Amino acid sequence: MQQKIPVNDITSVVIDICIEIHSTLGPGLFESIYEEILFRELNSFGFQTQRQVPIIAHWKGKTLPVAFKADLIILNSVILEIKSVKQVQEVHKKQLLTYLKLTEIRVGLLLNFNEELMKHGIRRIING
Repeated sequence: MQQKIPVNDITSVVIDICIEIHSTLGPGLFESIYEEILFRELNSFGFQTQRQVPIIAHWKGKTLPVAFKADLIILNSVILEIKSVKQVQEVHKKQLLTYLKLTEIRVGLLLNFNEELMKHGIRRIING
């Protein structure tokens, strides 16, 4: 049985890993590359991490089986939405917030690797 790790500790590790990846590889690669590296690094750190997780939605009593896919979910506690875009748009924040609501996960990180400095590409989104 895995010990419950505080969400702030998880996000701190994620941010450190993102900064390392960004400082080594730089901006501008495809999102899928950053996702793959993050997935491997988080698992090697000991965090059970799921990749491309289907998120179901419900509408008028019916289940929509795969409404969305979350890039990464760490320990069923934090959702990571990975971008490599010129500028994060409001719709990206709303997308992550919707994922959080549908999964009932409280914290998500929107990570844009296409920034000059990674610290400018990190947004913490809270559900509720």
